[in-house]
Amino acid sequence: MITIQRIETSNPLYQLETDLRNRILLRPIGVPDHTWEMHDHKAWHFVAVESNAVIGCVVLNPLNPDKTKTQLMQMAVETNQQGKGIGKLLVKELLSFCNANGIKEVVCHARHNAVPFYLILGFEIYDAPFVEVGIQHSHMRINLDN
Repeated sequence: MITIQRIETSNPLYQLETDLRNRILLRPIGVPDHTWEMHDHKAWHFVAVESNAVIGCVVLNPLNPDKTKTQLMQMAVETNQQGKGIGKLLVKELLSFCNANGIKEVVCHARHNAVPFYLILGFEIYDAPFVEVGIQHSHMRINLDN
């Protein structure tokens, strides 16, 4: 059974989360491990857990002092688990957390191939496409009515 948990960086599952992010997101494009952890200490972390293994994760980083605008970052799902709805579960839990905590907007830099996934979940594209870490991305956001 898959559960979605919100964890702190002190949780032992955090190390499994960072390993997943490095293996799925960073290493395949030649980015050094731990490059995207600079905001982890202040961010909210959501993990999909099955049989004590982290099989998916997403990070929500606050962007302003009152924490009403945030950035969804570092979404990763184990390769053999992709397409099974785990990413959708993670984002729905993240958005539920946002609604419960007065967060009004979530933005993300979506890789080109992930844009349809975010569109289905209610995100919209804004601004021009751009290249980040050598990959085309789109600026996306969702505004929440709390």
